[in-house]
Amino acid sequence: MSKRYLVALFLLLASCLSLKAQESAVEVDYNHPRKYYVGGVSVEGNTYFSAEQIVQLTGLRKGMELTVPSDDVSSIVRRLWLQRYFEDVSLVIDHLSENGDSAFFRIGIKERPRVSRWTFTGVRSGDKKDLQDRLSLRRGGEFSEYVEKTSTDIIKRYYAEKGFLNATVNAEVQKDSIIKNAIRVNFAVDRGERVRIKDINFIGNDHVSDFKLARSMKKTKSNKIYNFFSSKKFNQKEYLNDKKSVISAFNEAGFRDARLVRDSVYYIEPGKLAIDLVFDEGDQYFFRDITWTGNSVYPTETLNEVLKINKGDVYDVVTMEKRLFGGGKQSELDISKAYRDNGYLFCSITPVETNIQNDSVDVELRISEGKQATLNNIIINGNDLTNEKVVRRQVFTRPGNLFSQTDFERSIREISSLGQFDPEAIADPATGYSIIPNQLTNTVDIIYNVTEKPSSQLELSGGWGGRTFVATVGVSFNNFSTARMFDKSAWRPVPLGDAQNLAFRFQTNGTYYTALTASFVEPWLFGKKPTSLNLSGYYTRATNSNLYLGILSNDQQMEVFGFSSSLGNRLKWPDNYFVLYNGLSWQTYRLKNWNYGFIFDTGTSHNISYTVNLMRNSTDQQIYPRQGSDFSASLSVTPPFSLFRKFDYDPATGQRITSRDGRPITWRDVNYDNWTVQDRYRWIEYHKWKFSGATYIKPFNNLDFVIMTRAQFGYLGYYNRNWGYSPFEGFLVGGDGMSGYMTYGTEIVALRGYENNRLTPVTVSPYSNTSTYAGNVYDKFTVELRYPVILQPQSTIFVLGFLEGGNCWSDIRDFNPFEIKRSAGVGVRVFLPMIGLLGVDWGYGFDDSQYGGSQFHFVIGQQF
Repeated sequence: MSKRYLVALFLLLASCLSLKAQESAVEVDYNHPRKYYVGGVSVEGNTYFSAEQIVQLTGLRKGMELTVPSDDVSSIVRRLWLQRYFEDVSLVIDHLSENGDSAFFRIGIKERPRVSRWTFTGVRSGDKKDLQDRLSLRRGGEFSEYVEKTSTDIIKRYYAEKGFLNATVNAEVQKDSIIKNAIRVNFAVDRGERVRIKDINFIGNDHVSDFKLARSMKKTKSNKIYNFFSSKKFNQKEYLNDKKSVISAFNEAGFRDARLVRDSVYYIEPGKLAIDLVFDEGDQYFFRDITWTGNSVYPTETLNEVLKINKGDVYDVVTMEKRLFGGGKQSELDISKAYRDNGYLFCSITPVETNIQNDSVDVELRISEGKQATLNNIIINGNDLTNEKVVRRQVFTRPGNLFSQTDFERSIREISSLGQFDPEAIADPATGYSIIPNQLTNTVDIIYNVTEKPSSQLELSGGWGGRTFVATVGVSFNNFSTARMFDKSAWRPVPLGDAQNLAFRFQTNGTYYTALTASFVEPWLFGKKPTSLNLSGYYTRATNSNLYLGILSNDQQMEVFGFSSSLGNRLKWPDNYFVLYNGLSWQTYRLKNWNYGFIFDTGTSHNISYTVNLMRNSTDQQIYPRQGSDFSASLSVTPPFSLFRKFDYDPATGQRITSRDGRPITWRDVNYDNWTVQDRYRWIEYHKWKFSGATYIKPFNNLDFVIMTRAQFGYLGYYNRNWGYSPFEGFLVGGDGMSGYMTYGTEIVALRGYENNRLTPVTVSPYSNTSTYAGNVYDKFTVELRYPVILQPQSTIFVLGFLEGGNCWSDIRDFNPFEIKRSAGVGVRVFLPMIGLLGVDWGYGFDDSQYGGSQFHFVIGQQF
């Protein structure tokens, strides 16, 4: 390699210092330079570049004056040489004009061979794509020493970031036998052994624990048990950052003068590194007097309440800066955010140490409040499919209003939860949004850069339930637009863009079960306020056919059909995360010899109910929320038909009677044992209470773990004890929460680690003398630890571990929240935009030897 560089240097010097008169009688006197006019320039030896391109690179123009020899001539040759497209360059005088004052120059070049193919060996397919993106190598490009060196350096850095510190790269050049003046270049990579950090030794930290110092290093981790989920690879760039971070751990403990004396990185065995960090802690300091200057908007008392630092506290600069400028938990208020929420975007806070005496520090916090900033332009970029009004109505930052940090953060959250855009992209400060202040005009522009993602879903799935296979076909258009239905060009395949939801779903296994559902959701009914309209209709039919047992019959069947509608309104109190839903629904149940789980087996029942549901959802996104909460409390009621009845039936004759023993019959006197099933349950009645609350917490700032906790409660009550519990709308608890098919009349509650429905009480029906479910009260508690594997618009994958407990009772008087069936297990969730959520769980039920134990649960389109 050194010989090649010497030859290249010699050619460059020779070209810069001399001109040859090849095939020409022109002689150049190097001792007596002479001026010539450029009469013309010709080029020889060029293949890939045109003569005009090469002449343009030299800067030579016809008629210009040029001294030969001179530095100008040398710079022309050097300019061509530095392009790195040529192996050899020469500039000669081909001939002179008749009067001898004009010279005709000839540029001789030898072009480097072009690369017909770039290849890699010793790399994985995924690494190959990443390397191609980083190197930006193209076919037909030149290959020079510069390209070789920069490419090998990039490849080595790439593998060093992955922990392969000793990777070697060799560029192998082979002449192309097919294409003229072309070569093939292969980068032969030997990654070597991955290098991991085994030990990090902290020396000199007498007052700060090794654990705290280790936790402060975000990307440089040793092989300790508390770093089980962290990467142990060594990254030089991250190591430099972590050396600064570890000093912050000392600063938090009051050691303001702490410094890193020296550090060393060395091998203790092949593939294993050790790191020694030697510190000088210095003295520990404490806060003494804290004063504020320049604050006129907020009084000193209010600022001190937010700062939460008292005289005598440890001089923790890190915590002070978090409470001044943010950087702690998002829910915590800081001084800077308090000002920014009031429009003071240009406010600056400067902490100054005014006096240091012994171990005490006086701090003066100097505030320059500036003027309030008004929102000017709110710009939406990237919404290629979704209408801009859909995004704009989600944001809380409106032109003309004062800037508010809380409103801005809420806008990011609302866009993320919309479901039409990539939530990770919009939350990225580098690319997701821009805040552009203008201090001269006291205005600010905000740009939201959204990234469209597929939101419609096509469901083609199969499930197992009732000892039979059930096929499902469904389609959900989550960005539908009714406003564009009459636009022919919008049907590709359906009009989209207004964030409406139109869904159809069909399930069947043939003769046993058939279900059809249709629903429509308009999130902004009147266009200006977030009032949502929800419409749905459904039909279900099940028979006693059973392919598993070879029974093909429909002498036993159940039909359910109905319609529901609701309106949802966003509230302003207690805060604007609350939404109140009011809905009406109608259902009809038709049973014919159906002795599967209900109190009676033949008859028709009608269910007319009103539901009020108060919800509060402050999660940051839908699929993988990291923070916030989701609470729901609902009440469904039917008319209390039995309270209006003033008649009974004579047990002997079956005739209706309005009095007994000369006294008018009231609703308290009705004996429903004298009633037929059809008369008693023609109109069902109940009041149904449900509560569900979930919280999401990210326990570690440097790890993407999420702890999800959820509590659920449900109670199906009655108005009249004589009439009793409703035969429908009860709860089935246990299993994966799926029956394999969709049913109505019962609410299925998942509890992993147990067989489906097996935690539900069973009683004997007085009408059919068969077993029937009697789940009228339930509770359920869940704790999940989640960790993401992939968070991309094309797919979201996360793994989880769970602890779960719950139970079901037949009567509220038997309810005991501490009498629960416990389970634990692990699982994985995969969300694909075109399919929905897929899940597999393994759970172990501890408290029921018959129906618990080891259980696998497979779900489609459902989240626990």
